[in-house]
Amino acid sequence: QVQLVESGGGSVQAGGSLRLSCAASGRTFSKPAMGWFRQVPGKEREFVAAISWSGGSLYYADSVMGRFTISRDIGKPTVYLQMNSLKPEDTAVYYCAARETWIPTSIVRTRTSYDYWGQGTQVTVSS
Repeated sequence: QVQLVESGGGSVQAGGSLRLSCAASGRTFSKPAMGWFRQVPGKEREFVAAISWSGGSLYYADSVMGRFTISRDIGKPTVYLQMNSLKPEDTAVYYCAARETWIPTSIVRTRTSYDYWGQGTQVTVSS
């Protein structure tokens, strides 16, 4: 079994920054693609960003492009999300996700494309 553990959430004022981290443990799996989603009460979980195993392919939601940066430790099942210029609308529970294998670009933004999920970490941005 694979566990994903997120950390780094918290509260910040608009314009501030936070960095989320996620590490996988348990059964090892090869070359996972990893990503971040977020969810607010009453809405579906939405795609934020994703990164390929090599780190060479990055994907972002339009709403965070230019403000958030996804990265990973090469060769390790870890992923980070640097969030700058945060806005109140970024307030959500952020979830780390991992997929066992290479992920086609056509489905990288789809929630059901991922095999494992973390427990979520709250990010609150006040105005």
